[in-house]
Amino acid sequence: MLLKYQFPAVRGNQAGKEYYICMVPLGLLSKIFISDNGDVAPEHRAQRKLNELRIPEIKEYILNNRDSYVFSALAASIDGDANFVPMQDGAQVGVLEVDMDASFLINDGQHRKAAIDAALAEDETLKNETISVVMYKDQGLQRSQQMFTDLNKHAVTTSKSLNTLYESKDPNALITKNVINGINFLRKYTDKEKDNLSKFSSNIFTLNTFYTAHKRITKIIGTSPKAEKTIMSFWSNVVANMREWNEMDSGELSKKSLREDYITTQGLIILAFGRLCEFYCINPSIDMIKTLKGLKKIDWLRNNEASWMHRAIKPNGKINRNEQGIFLTYVEIKRLLDLPISDDELKKEKLLLG
Repeated sequence: MLLKYQFPAVRGNQAGKEYYICMVPLGLLSKIFISDNGDVAPEHRAQRKLNELRIPEIKEYILNNRDSYVFSALAASIDGDANFVPMQDGAQVGVLEVDMDASFLINDGQHRKAAIDAALAEDETLKNETISVVMYKDQGLQRSQQMFTDLNKHAVTTSKSLNTLYESKDPNALITKNVINGINFLRKYTDKEKDNLSKFSSNIFTLNTFYTAHKRITKIIGTSPKAEKTIMSFWSNVVANMREWNEMDSGELSKKSLREDYITTQGLIILAFGRLCEFYCINPSIDMIKTLKGLKKIDWLRNNEASWMHRAIKPNGKINRNEQGIFLTYVEIKRLLDLPISDDELKKEKLLLG
């Protein structure tokens, strides 16, 4: 007979699905929850990487507050046979029995769990204390990723890029991921977890920047397969004609030089390109493929003050990341590509430049 874990539990219902609030001894956490491999690509796991620097602080909180520490519930998925046994017919209180060969995956609370393990190593008397774990029956990686997103989307502790990566319901997020994965250069140099990149990062773009850029486009053309194809075509042609990007990819230009000497890795440029794609969608009679070839001739150097000062670059030399900077940069790119600029855009440009 297969041995089972038995957890005192309360049965609940959300979105038509049962879940269970279980009392789990702290000493059992390390046995039932497998460690998520941080080396696994983010799209193949359902959690962010464990930040080891956070563990000591949480551990000390437990040990220094033995009589008053408090933790919110962990959230986890059960991959295996689980059966709720009520105390009596129709009762919502009972015992959750789970086969011991089942797998448990933490959807929310991995840092709390790791800190508890660390605290137990120093104070074994904690082992019989309990923490509540909200357990759901596993429905696959995509559902676990969506649970991660739903649990963290409105919290400030997760990056927008990672939320976009794990998002499976937002059509704009799905298009963005398909576009990035469908263009080798963007797949190679887009960070899918971070919103801000260090100067030593191996990546030069963030997933969230593209997601933001695509919001304007999908408002115009929707999120159909045809719309995705249009956006994919736009970025494919942009990549093909951005000389500095290709020189960096081939090793002719270092990432350091690309970041320091040019403006083409800035989020502002990606957002300006998003407006440019929107322009092409609104004006389908303009030959996008032909006109985007003009990107090769643009001087993207930071010191090109004639084109970028007071637009992409502030007078103090810093990047102008606000909406005004994005708009003014977009208008200048159109001008350099010999694309028509509307009267309203010219009026707004004049007003913003003073």
